[in-house]
Amino acid sequence: MKNKKILLVGGCGFIGHNLALTLKKCGFSPHIVDSMSVNNILSFTDTEIVNKSLYNSILNNRIDLLKQNDIKLTVQDARDYHAISRIYASIDPDIIIHLAAVSHASKSNKDPHSTFDHSLRTLENTLDFAKTKKIHVIYLSSSMVYGNFKQEKVDEDAVCEPIGIYGTLKLSGELLVKAYNQVFDLPYTIIRPSALYGERCVSRRVGQIFIENAIQSLDISINGDGEEKLDFTYIADLVDGIKLCCEKKEAINQTFNLTYGNAKKINSLVDILKSEFPDINVNYKARDQLMPERGTLSVEKAKNLINYNPTFSIDKGYTKYISWYKNFWKKINN
Repeated sequence: MKNKKILLVGGCGFIGHNLALTLKKCGFSPHIVDSMSVNNILSFTDTEIVNKSLYNSILNNRIDLLKQNDIKLTVQDARDYHAISRIYASIDPDIIIHLAAVSHASKSNKDPHSTFDHSLRTLENTLDFAKTKKIHVIYLSSSMVYGNFKQEKVDEDAVCEPIGIYGTLKLSGELLVKAYNQVFDLPYTIIRPSALYGERCVSRRVGQIFIENAIQSLDISINGDGEEKLDFTYIADLVDGIKLCCEKKEAINQTFNLTYGNAKKINSLVDILKSEFPDINVNYKARDQLMPERGTLSVEKAKNLINYNPTFSIDKGYTKYISWYKNFWKKINN
């Protein structure tokens, strides 16, 4: 795998920069292409943004880590077909990992045009470039494609019935990837993560918001009664699974759930948080009806085919994340 070139489209995001750092340490040669405008530096210029200075510090920390690890970054909008095709050709990747997207369900529902543009337009450009040389494309989808979970544990063969713009566009991306495989014999891997959390996230996922509010002595708000279960997945487990998809030929033309594989109540996350912030106050409000009812995803397929082995339960992973956040907060406020 030494020096195998991996192109990460949208690679400065939460998943992408963590993945690039791991790939570099494992002997790959990652190259990031990112416009820096979606859930990144250029999208945090509005003075009304909550915790703007914190997010800018986190985003700059991402860039610093990439520079320190000599990971190449090209700033370019992946929607521009001709410009992006020239850049991809100059990189000449062995694998392309497509991460570009509006990575939040509520943002997608508020601005479907932008979500389509940054999700499907960028993906089609990636696939069109990859088809000639039959470059292995790894597409980051989402567990949101399943919609409401109909089984206690959902595997990759479950019927997909997404709710809302985000899950629907992710499923559309999966179908587009498979169509290029059918027509052009393009090798692919589709990955469905769930309820991610971890260092340097600015997407305002539930685990991130909880910690930020706790650090600032603000109330915690939960949509619903907190008894709903999510398959919380620590970023290191997902990154390890994606790395395995780069290494294992068994990952070709497969779809994988890459999660922890054991859903926990949202209230369980709060319990862990209370061990570090005992005085936090929790408020419960009406549940968002556009959020599907979810639970555990089966990771048996990934375990059997590519030796995926998630190790971070929320007790371990969320505690580690809280510790990182407290240290980072102290550093930027001293």
